[in-house]
Amino acid sequence: MSMKKTDLEKHLAKKLDGRMKSTVVPQRFGQGSAAVKAKSEQKSHSPAGKLVAVSCRFPADLINRLREQAITHEGGLNALLAQAAEQWLASASAKKQP
Repeated sequence: MSMKKTDLEKHLAKKLDGRMKSTVVPQRFGQGSAAVKAKSEQKSHSPAGKLVAVSCRFPADLINRLREQAITHEGGLNALLAQAAEQWLASASAKKQP
């Protein structure tokens, strides 16, 4: 004797419900969520801070010179540009103060 379509759907729903009840709660929802939160707090206090992408246009010859300097610089192009921007800002603020 075959089952009706509604009976088959009920049977499948019971199987699915049983699977959902028997699975373990992932750690990100249970007691392990405190550890995940602590990990995210640890990342926010990193010494480098938050990095923000900046887009700007420079002349091609200047970029080529920067790339040549970045090869020998410890942090690469990003660190070289950050260092140059910090030096420029420091000199600009020193000029403003009498």
